[in-house]
Amino acid sequence: MTALRKALTSPAALIYLALCAALLVWAIVVTVGDSSDESMAGVIPLLATAPCSLVLLALPDGWVMVVLAVAFGAVVNATVIGWCARMLRRGGDRAR
Repeated sequence: MTALRKALTSPAALIYLALCAALLVWAIVVTVGDSSDESMAGVIPLLATAPCSLVLLALPDGWVMVVLAVAFGAVVNATVIGWCARMLRRGGDRAR
């Protein structure tokens, strides 16, 4: 659990999570404001959080599932980003 917390509190992971949240809010605002039901804005946050978000996208349809898929994908990707940043900071030395 400590490793997960350290990975998610990495500056790179936090910036990525903030970007994903901003993209999701933007997509929701654009889609709600579009009365033609042809908005493709929801694709952008899904692609930003791929591949994990695409796995959950196969579940039932609706905005709730899109939000959950983006949130899940963002957390998984941020964990990987934070872990990679931590390993690069250490120089690959696992003894520390």
